[in-house]
Amino acid sequence: MTEDRAAATRRRLEAVWRLDAARIIARVGRIVRDVGLAEEFAHDALVAALEQWPRDGEPEQPVAWLTTTARRRALDFLRHRQMAGGKATEIGFELDFLHLARTDEAAARVDDGLDDDIGDDLLRLIFTACHPILSPEARCALTLKVMGGLTTAEIARAYLRPEATVAQRIVRAKRTLAAARVPFEVPRKAELAPRLSSVLEVVYLIFNEAHAATSGEDWLRPGLCDQALRLGRVLCGLMPGQGEVFGLAALMELTASRFPARLTASGDPILLMDQDRGRWDPLLIRRGLDALAVAEACGGPLGPYALQAAIAACHAHAHRPEDTDWVRISALYDALAGVSPSPVVSLNRAVAVSMAFGPQAGLEIVETLTGTPQLAGYHLLPSVRGDLLDRLGRTAEARREFERAAAMTGNVRERALLLARAEALRGTED
Repeated sequence: MTEDRAAATRRRLEAVWRLDAARIIARVGRIVRDVGLAEEFAHDALVAALEQWPRDGEPEQPVAWLTTTARRRALDFLRHRQMAGGKATEIGFELDFLHLARTDEAAARVDDGLDDDIGDDLLRLIFTACHPILSPEARCALTLKVMGGLTTAEIARAYLRPEATVAQRIVRAKRTLAAARVPFEVPRKAELAPRLSSVLEVVYLIFNEAHAATSGEDWLRPGLCDQALRLGRVLCGLMPGQGEVFGLAALMELTASRFPARLTASGDPILLMDQDRGRWDPLLIRRGLDALAVAEACGGPLGPYALQAAIAACHAHAHRPEDTDWVRISALYDALAGVSPSPVVSLNRAVAVSMAFGPQAGLEIVETLTGTPQLAGYHLLPSVRGDLLDRLGRTAEARREFERAAAMTGNVRERALLLARAEALRGTED
């Protein structure tokens, strides 16, 4: 095979891996019941493909080839472990490895024995990777690795962390799961709701970092956004009866629809009320509104993600900034504060109240939040206060608040925006 054909084969293999790595790892995971081992065997299959495909040609079904190769490695591992130390107790039933051929039929027999009433490998994988025993940072990194198919280097670039730090975090996460003997399964009934909230939190954290990067020179991180949207869509397909799953998907789709209008040509941020709404992505808006409709149809009160999606839908329905239904948004924030109270929700509610009922009403709420420990160092508190003071004509105070907010943020683009707002007030101070 020529060098060009070998390079083309490698590119296609990388594309297959990015799209289907999670399914391969999940399929192996239900055999070995260990995320770290499952990923190791899947990577063994990837390495084998990199060696064999350029030489022997690509298989007709590349995903099936990778899955079969990885499963065979897993079966070999379990067979050798049984021969060395007795029964493979981790998987909960007897495997006669001495008579088990290295065939798909053998792997199918293992799968049949491991089957349960959930019956979905991807769900098992994502619930394991997002286990609350891990820190939020570890959950995010491990989920992007095994569910998103990202390399450690890509995750490190996305979060602006040293690759060695991210690698150690992922390794520790796998070891923690193995040491705690976390079962490779979807939680049952009473345990499902709290564990599902952990899964949704991970996807939400990934999207939040994509939507407004906490540090670095870029305000948006489209690669992370794509991964979060993909995970949300996967969860919707796997858990059709869970309203908050669709609520989170709706929130992400609607928020991401604004990305094309959030930056200038030079990469500087454009605030919501100044964006060209004709550049918002209509396909993502439609997807978001459809997902919100499903969340609402699931019955019962809306959860925090669905409520935030409903707020985003108000913006999506407004063709012009002045058409925004701020009274409804304010009411939705009231409901959100009731089901998921936090200082950040209160700060966002203050903005909505100011738009619906005037800046003084919003400022009164903000003043109750100053000194809140959770908002110490949170740059959006002085930023919001500065905006409200500016609207009230208290420009000297507003300028100081924008400067204070700029000093707090770690994002270069956002700092420049805040300093520009402060500078614009210089010379117009009351």
